[in-house]
Amino acid sequence: MQNSEVFASTLKELRSKKGLSQQQLAEQMMVSRSAVSMWELGTRLPDINMIDRLASCLDVESRILLDAIRDAPNEIVNIIVVEDVPTLLQCSIGMIQDVVPWANIVGFESGAEALAYARPNHVSIAFLDIEIDEELNGLELAQRLLEITPHTNIIYLTNYVEYMKQAIYDHCSGYILKPLSRERVRHELTNLRFPVRGLEL
Repeated sequence: MQNSEVFASTLKELRSKKGLSQQQLAEQMMVSRSAVSMWELGTRLPDINMIDRLASCLDVESRILLDAIRDAPNEIVNIIVVEDVPTLLQCSIGMIQDVVPWANIVGFESGAEALAYARPNHVSIAFLDIEIDEELNGLELAQRLLEITPHTNIIYLTNYVEYMKQAIYDHCSGYILKPLSRERVRHELTNLRFPVRGLEL
């Protein structure tokens, strides 16, 4: 079961216990009824600010809803690395593996390959080179990944500082100027935007 499905069933149960219709919850949340419907269908997940508002409307602790997102049964922590230089890709995977040897770490040389993997697999963290290919750069890839799993932590890997402003605007989890180091990997993984259960360092 995917995290979105766990969250969907939890939200529906909590809403029913509260005696609210989807429309009533939507009005309290100040969102459209279709937004609530998509959350309960598991096709979308609310962002962290919406989680707090949902918890307030349903009279539950935010932790209950956050755990529903994070706690798909027997879920593996999936981390992807996208880098179009094979030697750098292997080096990055090795460093991340040294820091979190229990995680499932998969590398890709293109954004298309990463997206194909992300669709059926819940990706908790994505380390993305920004200048990976002409058709889909790292910034665009991040947006596509977030459409699949809204709580994916995006950490950019790049040689360039000029993308930092856009990365901050997009609320990425981290921004690493190459070369990557184990110390920087550990720092980013202990300061994720969306905490990942099972990744405590």
